[in-house]
Amino acid sequence: MNDAITTEIIRHGLLAAAEEVARNLCRTAYNTVVYEIHDYGIGIHDVNGDVVADAPGIAVFTRGNDYGIKKSIEFLGIDGMGEGDVFILNYPYWSSAHTLDPLVFAPIHFEGELIGFASCRIHVLDLKQKDAGYVLDSTDIFQEGLVFPATRLYQNGVQNDEIFNFLRFNSRMPERTIGDIQAQVSACFSGARRTKEIASKYGVEALREGMRRINEHGKNLALLALKELPNGTWNAHDFVDSDGIDVDDLVKLNATVTITDDEMIIDWSGSATGLKGPINLPVGQTEALCSLIFKSLTTPDTPVVAGNFAPLRVITEPGSVMHAVHPMPTFTLWTGLLAGEVVLKALSQGLPDLVPACSGGDVCSMMGLGVNPRTGDSWLEATNEAVGFGAHSSGDGEDGIMHLSEPGCRNNPVEVLETKSPMIIESYGYRPDTGGAGFYRGGVGVSRVYRFTADSVGICLVYKTKSAPWAINGGEQGVPNQIVINPGTEREVIKAGSYNHLKAGEVLANNTGGGGGYGRAFDRDADAVARDVRNGFVSILAAERDYGVVVDPGSFAVDVARTNTLRSKASS
Repeated sequence: MNDAITTEIIRHGLLAAAEEVARNLCRTAYNTVVYEIHDYGIGIHDVNGDVVADAPGIAVFTRGNDYGIKKSIEFLGIDGMGEGDVFILNYPYWSSAHTLDPLVFAPIHFEGELIGFASCRIHVLDLKQKDAGYVLDSTDIFQEGLVFPATRLYQNGVQNDEIFNFLRFNSRMPERTIGDIQAQVSACFSGARRTKEIASKYGVEALREGMRRINEHGKNLALLALKELPNGTWNAHDFVDSDGIDVDDLVKLNATVTITDDEMIIDWSGSATGLKGPINLPVGQTEALCSLIFKSLTTPDTPVVAGNFAPLRVITEPGSVMHAVHPMPTFTLWTGLLAGEVVLKALSQGLPDLVPACSGGDVCSMMGLGVNPRTGDSWLEATNEAVGFGAHSSGDGEDGIMHLSEPGCRNNPVEVLETKSPMIIESYGYRPDTGGAGFYRGGVGVSRVYRFTADSVGICLVYKTKSAPWAINGGEQGVPNQIVINPGTEREVIKAGSYNHLKAGEVLANNTGGGGGYGRAFDRDADAVARDVRNGFVSILAAERDYGVVVDPGSFAVDVARTNTLRSKASS
């Protein structure tokens, strides 16, 4: 049996291997969504497919990789995974994501023996899905592009040219798509190489024992933390704007959360079923999003390992929005981004001092594509946008940061977007008065305004605009997300998730939501309100209306007499 020092050295070696996979990927990928935004999930796994080390990216990708590898083992068998093989899997019901988020993974062999897997998932640009860029209204999987059920990209270290030719002739953007997939292959090879070096230095048995102990320790940490949480059962629901087909119908997400001393159960029974459109989730992603929330409450300060999630049980109804089955459409995966905060909403009833109010609630993605008149080439660029975070028992929500479903991600810089596309960013900044008022204020969202200099498509991936971000303990709701086409003109149109054909000169504003507030707003420190006014987060009008604080517009000082009068009237 390994001593603790050897196990710890192996653990850090595996973490370093995962980080090298990420750096390799970012240096070689063609797609800014990967190397700027960090839209990836990376893992080093044991022989069962359980993750033992990851590199931060999209959290739900990494746990989804476990699920995909396990399904591939069931499909092919361990004996069907040879040394030097690399596989691609994007069959949604196995891979835990839509078809444009393929999982590429490599079995790792040492001296003829399987010792683990290296995995890398990213968002690629085109696999012959019915619409360029993104699909918002598919009604079955057959409209969602090429599907690979654990297919060899490499066999015994040799490239499978037939598969790459198939990709080349079936993609609208073959060079960038193939380049990104080859970047995934290279990244997996680097992870495999570093893991073999650990096996060579310490021995296969020591590596296996180290992986086992890493996950055992992760499980013990989660169980210890779980015992500190209050026991109980709580229920909550919230809504996705629509399924993309029946655009006027809200889609219910219903979560019942139970905590005992040794288990957390998240039950999605009662969520919408029979949806026509593509917001249904593969069950692997449902489990992954639940894992993200569970980890945030139990082991937030340690790297992800599969053992962290041993005390978590997820219940779903096959055929529901939280458990897609063949041939249900799954392309618009926004349910997986919004559903985590439904779990938090339930937990806020029993853990109000540990759980924040709702954030702006969405990733608020904007994707532009078309033909670039400067080069004559097809272009596609995208960015996710920051939202305001919910206030909590210890303070205000953060202003304008990436949504909690993508904690390792960034947005795409203005300079990159303007260099690589016919778009000009006309303005970019905080969105005042969007954070919910409270004793602690919800964080504010942001607004980024795009002017297109050539005919283009602007795809808006925003699915929480109709329901406001919820508050805690008497706070006020945040202001929802909003997409505005041609703002301030007679052609102004307000939208949510949508596929928009825009003419040169037209403008699209992506306005993100603010977080919910915590506690009674009229109890907030008046000087804190004045500071928010001075910093541009709260307007003078909202300070008086929502907080009962009168702020001088010149000095930003609190008018104490008028403030006391306003607040005393509200209390009487």
